[in-house]
Amino acid sequence: MSKEITSREQDYSQWYNDLVIKGGLADYSAVRGCMVIKPYGYSLWENMRDALDRKFKDTGHVNAYFPLFVPKSLFEAEEKNAEGFAKECAVVTHYRLKSDPEAKGKLVVDPEARLEEELVVRPTSEAIIWNTYKGWIQSYRDLPILVNQWANVVRWEMRTRLFLRTAEFLWQEGHTAHATKNEAVAEAEQMLHVYADFVENWMALPVIRGIKTESERFAGAEDTYCIEALMQDGKALQAGTSHFLGQNFAKAFDVKFSDKENKLDYVWATSWGVSTRLIGALVMAHSDDDGLILPPKIAPMQVVIVPIYKGEEQKANIDVKVKEIVQSLKSMGISVKYDDSDNQRPGWKFAQYEMQGVPVRIAIGARDLENNVAEVARRDTKEKKSYSLDGLAESVKNLLDDIQLNIYNKALAYRDEHITPADSWDEFVKLLEEKGGFISAHWDGTAETEEKIKELTKATIRCIPINNPQENGTCILTGKPSTQRVLFAKAY
Repeated sequence: MSKEITSREQDYSQWYNDLVIKGGLADYSAVRGCMVIKPYGYSLWENMRDALDRKFKDTGHVNAYFPLFVPKSLFEAEEKNAEGFAKECAVVTHYRLKSDPEAKGKLVVDPEARLEEELVVRPTSEAIIWNTYKGWIQSYRDLPILVNQWANVVRWEMRTRLFLRTAEFLWQEGHTAHATKNEAVAEAEQMLHVYADFVENWMALPVIRGIKTESERFAGAEDTYCIEALMQDGKALQAGTSHFLGQNFAKAFDVKFSDKENKLDYVWATSWGVSTRLIGALVMAHSDDDGLILPPKIAPMQVVIVPIYKGEEQKANIDVKVKEIVQSLKSMGISVKYDDSDNQRPGWKFAQYEMQGVPVRIAIGARDLENNVAEVARRDTKEKKSYSLDGLAESVKNLLDDIQLNIYNKALAYRDEHITPADSWDEFVKLLEEKGGFISAHWDGTAETEEKIKELTKATIRCIPINNPQENGTCILTGKPSTQRVLFAKAY
């Protein structure tokens, strides 16, 4: 284990922070509760963003951008949404500073520059978007509207953690408008599966697709669909949500359309989003005590090549061969870095790229050239193997595919080992304390029982799985009848 990183067993929370900081993903900022996403971390986000953006466009969505500021009157229009986010809102009240005559160089708020109407800094965009849609929609011919925006949002969190919970974060939010309830429900379900496909096949992280209970729904939604993932400490993390909003926002903003029979009706809506929180999920689900482990499909750098040489003549010979390898890898769409800098020794570089989770490391020395081989190390298992330089790019491509699958299978095995049924309260509490993970248990369906379980154990109902098997049972807390199990867990 690297001495620079706290072990997971010793302090999981500190281990996570060590990886984010020392892996070069992010740093703390001068603004309380906010983070700086460093170039390596932002490159990771770009790869995630670009893959998701292609998926959105493949399903007919287009990108737009809406203001960061939401007039308070608009924000208040949908009551449940406003109440749900009220405690997290940052509000702009003034638009100008002026010099303080009593303190040279200091600035104070100009009391004469108070805004006529206060502006909420975007915690989510339903209000500003549905106020805009009112001018876009008159007829069924204007529907559906399938819009997504990539943006930042502000939610004034009191207790923050890099990527997982910060006052400002990056995300995408889709906002769609439909002529029928069925179309809107189908859209919300479709986007849930888009998210699940991305998280499983790009992030190599298995998820459970489900529906939130009424208490856990997005504020203003009729139904919230979610994907839930499991971290290595046995806690769950909500990896994405998709909301069927019914006609709530259309009614709040009076967005009506005339249907084919020329009858007026309110528009049906959805919203859906994922955020930079996914980077936190990636770190916690896959990494080890030596650093990050990143799935090749979204790694900022898939392959790094490090030369090992004595003297400029050996270096020149290695350079020629590496240039060929780099060109071959790039022609296959593989991102590669040739690190021939002379400011650090090869051993230091190996440790650094291991810390950063680069999936494949290739070392080439003078003797390797003579033998027409290179040493190839994979980050996930740390296995090292000599590969022929002939066809090396193809070998590396196949290795990257194997690493992607192996990372997923390891996370899947852990997740499946940590879905455990509980049939009594004592068993439920014991599992939470000793094993963690998802606990499959009966619940009587009431918000009161749900809240009491949360109060007693800090565990919440993560979701009711889609296509959940129906079975008769009794609630673990109240003993009242139940027709299905739901998944409980402690969560981030």
